[in-house]
Amino acid sequence: MTFACVFPGQGSQSLGMLSALSDAHPQVREAFEEASDALGSDLWNLAQNGPEEDLNRTEMTQPAMLAAGVAAWRVWQASGGRTPAILAGHSLGEYTALVCAGALAFGNTVQLVAERGRLMQGAVAPGEGAMAAILGLDDGQVMDICARAAQGGVVEAVNFNSPGQVVIAGDTAAVDRAVALAAEVGARRSVKLPVSVPSHCRLMEDAAARLADRLADTAVTAPGIPVIHNVDASAHDAPDDIRAALAAQLHRPVRWVDSVRHMAAQGVSAIVELGPGRVLTGLNKRIDKGLGVICVQDPESLRQALDLVGA
Repeated sequence: MTFACVFPGQGSQSLGMLSALSDAHPQVREAFEEASDALGSDLWNLAQNGPEEDLNRTEMTQPAMLAAGVAAWRVWQASGGRTPAILAGHSLGEYTALVCAGALAFGNTVQLVAERGRLMQGAVAPGEGAMAAILGLDDGQVMDICARAAQGGVVEAVNFNSPGQVVIAGDTAAVDRAVALAAEVGARRSVKLPVSVPSHCRLMEDAAARLADRLADTAVTAPGIPVIHNVDASAHDAPDDIRAALAAQLHRPVRWVDSVRHMAAQGVSAIVELGPGRVLTGLNKRIDKGLGVICVQDPESLRQALDLVGA
């Protein structure tokens, strides 16, 4: 069976994440200790004990989720899991995929994503940016709503997560107008997301430029496993192309539907999500009902995933 492994981004974190997997596999704590040493902060204690508001701070969420994804990958490898044909990650998860593919060094990337979080948080004043999930409309309808709601401000479709689920981001007032318009045209549901940073829209352009400067000083090598990038649903080998994709990702949409369909077109018949939560597993099933999908976050789901794709 040809399969892919994918890694979640912000929003999948929770207090106590990977605790059961840690009890059975020392690789979890080892990965968190390595990340904590690089960051100078105890990420395992934060992930297990909080406080939750600190775990949900962007500059802490990102290194914690990176550590969680790398930990699950190391458990997968130590448990005899086969090497996937493709890796990918949603937003922040793309960094995890690149670490697991050998393109980025783990410790350096912990520091890099913490800086990414600080740049994102500083790009828009508190309360001035927002995101919302629009459910039950097609992509074109959502983009039309954003165009009508902008009124000189910024609101854009930024996460094409699955058919009928698109996340928008931008100025708070413009996002609120778009949510109201979505209801008028028949959206099944529109949900403001509990975030303070309007990710993947052009309000992040200045942050992306600063991140590009940081990436220019970051060692990048060709990945040992192809990694599908969010911005163009394609794999890149050249270090400068990888740097450019990571910088562009900050202010351009996450094309998750295209990414999953690209993997399927490459012969992938199952996708294993490595890390806390089941967000991507749900999206992947909606994108392609023929895919085998599973999330590895505890010993039982690990066993099921190994059975699904073969150890």
